[in-house]
Formats: sequence, C-alpha cells, structure tokens
Amino acid sequence: MPTETFEFQVEARQLLQLMIHSVYSNKDVFLRELVSNASDALDKLRLEKLRDDSLDADVSDPHIEIDVDKDARTLTVRDNGIGMSYEEVGQLIGTIANSGTAEFLKELREAQDGGGTEGLIGQFGVGFYSGFMVADEVTLVTRRAGEDRGTRWTSRGEGTYTLEAVDDAPQGTSVTLHLKPADPENQLHDYTSPWKIKEIIQRYSDFITWPIRMVPEAPATADANDEAPEPETLNSMKALWARSREEVSEDEYHELYKHIAHDWRDPLETIRLQAEGTFEYQALLFLPAHAPHDLFTRDAKRGVQLYVKRVFIMDDCEALLPPYLRFVKGVVDAADLSLNVSREILQQDRHIEMMRRRLTKKVLSTVKDMMAKDQDRYATFWREFGTALKEGLVTDAENREALLAVASFASTHHDTEPTTLKQYVERMRDGQDDIYYLTGESRQSIENSPHMEAFRERGIEVLLLTDAVDEVWADAVGEYEGKKLRSVAKGRIDLDAEDDGTADGEREKQSEEYAGLLGWMKEQLDEDIKEVRLSSRLTVSPACVVSDAHDLTPALENMYRAMGQEVPRAKRILELNPDHQLVKGLNQAYKEREDRAELAETAELLHGLAVLAEGGQPKEPARFVKLMADRLERAL
Repeated sequence: MPTETFEFQVEARQLLQLMIHSVYSNKDVFLRELVSNASDALDKLRLEKLRDDSLDADVSDPHIEIDVDKDARTLTVRDNGIGMSYEEVGQLIGTIANSGTAEFLKELREAQDGGGTEGLIGQFGVGFYSGFMVADEVTLVTRRAGEDRGTRWTSRGEGTYTLEAVDDAPQGTSVTLHLKPADPENQLHDYTSPWKIKEIIQRYSDFITWPIRMVPEAPATADANDEAPEPETLNSMKALWARSREEVSEDEYHELYKHIAHDWRDPLETIRLQAEGTFEYQALLFLPAHAPHDLFTRDAKRGVQLYVKRVFIMDDCEALLPPYLRFVKGVVDAADLSLNVSREILQQDRHIEMMRRRLTKKVLSTVKDMMAKDQDRYATFWREFGTALKEGLVTDAENREALLAVASFASTHHDTEPTTLKQYVERMRDGQDDIYYLTGESRQSIENSPHMEAFRERGIEVLLLTDAVDEVWADAVGEYEGKKLRSVAKGRIDLDAEDDGTADGEREKQSEEYAGLLGWMKEQLDEDIKEVRLSSRLTVSPACVVSDAHDLTPALENMYRAMGQEVPRAKRILELNPDHQLVKGLNQAYKEREDRAELAETAELLHGLAVLAEGGQPKEPARFVKLMADRLERAL
C-alpha cells in the first residue's frame, strides 16, 4: 500500500495550532499523556485476551518502554498493548473523532484568556496531540493485536499527515517525538535527559499498573565491549487504593484523579473505602471541582474504573453508581468477581448491587460532612453538581432522605445564602403547615411573579427553584418531616386562614359581589380556562393564572413533550384580585352595560396579561398585540 497524505479535520487543525503555539506553564505533561495512552492500550489488550482466548497476541510481558536517542534528539514511548489497525489510525488520530473537540477548543481559548491553560490537554482524548508542544515531528508506528501488518503515521502538525502500511511493526504502538531544541526560558526542557524523564514519570505516572522501563544512560567510562545495562523500572506500580492513607500524599491522590478523569484541576474531595468480610473490595473515589461539559448529555460516558484483583476490567462501569452520581470518578477493586465479567453480567451480580449501595451512601455521607465542616467547599460542590443530585430525589427513593439532607435551595429568606429544608422548617411561623416553593427560569423572574405577592406581604418564606428537575422532584417527594411541599402557583392558597380567620366574612361578601362577572368571564374564556375565581394570593397585580392542585404545570407539560411524550394540555384557573381598580372597574362595567362585546376583549386582555406575567405566552400573540394596540389608541 503506497504512502497516502491526508488533511486534518478543520477542528483538529485548529487544535494542533493552539497546542503548538500556546504558552503552557508546564509542557512536561506531554509525557504523562503518552504514558496514559500506552497504559490504556495495555489494559484493553488484557481485557480483549480475557474475552477471546483465540486472539493471537503476546501478553507474556506487558510493559511500557521509553527510549531516548540524544544524538538524533528523539524520544520514543512504546507499548506492546492492543495497537491500532490502519482504519483506526486514520479515524482516531487523523480526525479526532470525538464530540468534545469543539467544546475543548472553546475551553482552551477561554483558559488562554484567563492564563490557566496548564494541563487542559488531558481532556477529550486529545492527549496524543500534546506531543507537538515539544516536537517538530511525530511518528506513530502501530500494529493491532491479531493482525499481520502495521501502520505508520507521520505529521509535522502543519495541517497534513501521512499514512502507510508497514510489514515489520511489532504488536502495540510506539510514538516517536523528534524534539525541538531545549528552551528553558519557555519551559521547554531537555527531554532526552534521563533524570528529567524519571522526574516526570515519578510525579505523574508512578501509580500506573504496568512497568514503565528505560535503559539507563551508560557511564562515560564504559567500554564498547561492555554489556548493555538492563532496563530500569521507573514506577512503583503499587495501586494507591491498596496503600494506607499514611503512605500516600495528597499530590499522589490528585495525580491519580487527573489520570483517571483527564482533568487538569485537583479534585474537590478524595473518598477512600475499604470493605472487609465475606465480600472484600477497595474504592478510591473523587468528587471533581468542576462539572464536565457533558454532565447533562445523554451519550456522555459515566462510571468508575473496575478492577478485579488489580486486573483492569472496565473503564466506565455504570453499574457501580447511580446515574445522578455520574460525575464521580475513581477506582473500585474487587476481590471475588469473575475476571471475564461483562456489562450484562454486572447488571445481575448481587455483589455489584451491594457495592453500589455502599458506595452511594459513602458519597452522600461525604457530602454531608463537607456541608457541616466546610461550607465553602460544599457551596462549590452544590453549585456544580446540585442539579444532578436532585435527579436522585426522583429516581432513588432508598436514599431520598440522605439526598434531602444535603440539598440546599435559594429562598426569600436571604438574597444570596441558600437554605436547607431543615432550616426552612425551623423558621416556619406558628400555624404554617406547608413548605412553599415556586419554580421558574431565574430567581428574578420568580420574585417578580404575581404568585409571590401575598407571601411577600406577609413575610412567608418561599423556596425559589430554578432548575428544570425541580418541577419533577418536588411532586415526587411530596413532603418533608410531615410538612407538605406546596407550589404557590397551584391550587387554592388561603393565607388568611393562617392568620386570625377574620377575613371570612369579607370574602363571602366579595364572592357575592363578583359572582356574575366570574360566571360571565368563564363563558368568554371557556376554551382556555377551567374556572375564574377570586384570589387571596394577589395584592398588587390584577390577575394571575394557576394550575389546579393535581394538574401538570405548563413547564412539566413542555418537559414531557420535549421527551416525546404527548400529554393533554390542562386548562388553567384564572384568579382575579378583587381589590385591584381594574377588576373593580370591570365588575362595575359588567353590571351597567348591556353590550359587553368590548368587555369581552378586556377579559381576553386580562387573561393574556396574567399569562405573560408568569413567563408564558398568549395563545394568539398577534391577536393579543392588536387588541392591546387598539385599546391604547383609544386611551390617548
């Protein structure tokens, strides 16, 4: 097969240029990325061999090898792992076939502007390209295990790359960097120096499961007839999760997290767990400091790494943690699972279910401790992952109480400080039986909602919920410590009954006075509303629309439709403020006029204004605008 030349994808070309020309404070991380890729290739080969005994592959001595040629100024990272086929090289290396590339470019540019670019290369599987930070040319030679021919890939990072088939490639992958001249002022070190390579490996890759070997530099006095020195293993290979906490530094934990999560930042929290007894396993989990860009993407990878007796089994084991903890990274090493376990078997394994329950409770208890002992770190955690955790209030009834204990929400009690449900209940006034909340797109829109007027006037605290999932979990949870969770935009709200009860007579009088208007408006707006009634929740606005106590809200209706579920549109209830001058005038006009055609338009406008006030849209916006324009014109 002849040598073929290809052009990089546009995004790949942009990424290469950013990598080559961006000023990174620490270019050493290129070696961490290449070693991590080599380690992944060895993991995949071991797993492939476990699944397919007939695979023609050498697994007798899996290792990573680093080779340096000072005269040619090359550095080679070589593994005897799974390797790649000709097609895989073109697809994975040439195009960066990864949905995260565009998002990565955006984050990289933002980090450049903010001066925080170091380590960003660890994300989205683009670590291979980090080699161009220190090299003028990169050559990759690879042969997939079980295949006869290999592939050579070469590029100078200038927009094109070449591919050719080779017959003499060993199993696995070797990446050779033709190094740029050392430039200490620009943090470009001499990467042919053995001590520099050892420093990088021990700092970033000491925990790698496979031996990382390098032939030591021959002494200056060595004779040409002397035997070549034996390769030296640079890493300890001891799993951090198998060592006691006293033996491991925080920096080592952080480097393991960066290797697993492909994140350049330190984790927010490290969680250790060791279970002994009839079923033994060890876990080392991490809570990230920032939410990944794909936290709410359906196809995003999630789960922790699963090992059995130190043998890598699975990279993204979803069965070990519930979906709402999908941001948790880490390693779980079990003692008694079968080595050829598959994803299908995992779903049925009682040991996996046991670990899942224990790991979930451990994560939630860690968050609870963080909440009690370090409010700043808890605030960071909840800001980044609170929305995901609230999904568990709907899906995980077993841990609902634990989730409610670590949840916090914005409320009218304080402009910036969130509150827990426990704190809300402790502040409830005498006679208040419900925990009130209102959902909306933003705090400002909720605070300006007509539904809030009576609560604001009486000083009753309301939770301000702005996440889409809030609509769902509040209905699913229903109550907290015997107090019902109640939306201020649903059902009847009778705050007067919570006061002294003296308003009953006044309300009956108003009901009689407005009975005719309410019945007439119900006839006029029958297509859109199920009832017109007087409101006890309005003090300033003339009208508002509310949902019946057991109906879906418009936000929930839209959510279900977005998920492809057809739900019938529920008619709303129109509430009028009997103390507002517009409503008083409308009632007076209704009683005095025989011709009520113009009043029907006013009723329609009043309903449209109420819909707009809660963030909705009139059924026929163009007609609403025309009616409003005509009314304004007559008023001039």
